[in-house]
Amino acid sequence: ITDMNYDDAVRLARKQAETQGWALIQDTAWEGYSEVPTWIMQGYTTRGAEAVEQLKQPPTHVFLQAGVGSMAGAITGYLANHYDENKPYIVVVEPQKADCVFRTAKANDGQLRMVTGDMDTIMAGLACGEPCTIAWEVLRDYADAYISCPDYAAADGMRILAAPVAGDTPVVSGESGASAFGCAANLLLDPELVELKQRLGLNEDSRLLFISTEGATDRENYQNIVWRGAYAKP
Repeated sequence: ITDMNYDDAVRLARKQAETQGWALIQDTAWEGYSEVPTWIMQGYTTRGAEAVEQLKQPPTHVFLQAGVGSMAGAITGYLANHYDENKPYIVVVEPQKADCVFRTAKANDGQLRMVTGDMDTIMAGLACGEPCTIAWEVLRDYADAYISCPDYAAADGMRILAAPVAGDTPVVSGESGASAFGCAANLLLDPELVELKQRLGLNEDSRLLFISTEGATDRENYQNIVWRGAYAKP
């Protein structure tokens, strides 16, 4: 356990593995380290396969949360291959305080963009400042939009999933797991975001797919958000 941010902790683990002769199992890649992350990304595609098998109709939009981008890249690659020319519109969602993939996409100059510092966001599982190189290669070619998401949107997603409309099954989803869902919920419900909603092609006929990647891993914070309304929109 360290007080380092995610990326510095990965570097520490890498150094320890090199000096101690350990095996490093990590889902982010860099030059000289891509085989294991590739295997992990291939494993992530199982989520895509399971989703496609269960869907009665293909989605029009898929919202995927990203830290280093490995899960998002894997699912994007799978869906692009599976649906081919009918690929759904894929949106990548990151915390505003750790939006390295968003910044890389926005720069669009072939260079990865990094975020440094504490990256103090409730979406702790996405608080990563450096994109996975092999994931970015997929996202660059097949993702359609990137959103830098405020903490309150993830909190909204947690609350909506926990107490949905009558007839829907409640879902216990943590800050990172509910982030993409909360982002989309704000796009659909916030009148200030109508223009962005239209740019993404979201309407009453849209079919949206989300993947919750986290339960209530921080139970105290989960209760503060879902029960007590913490992190509401300012």
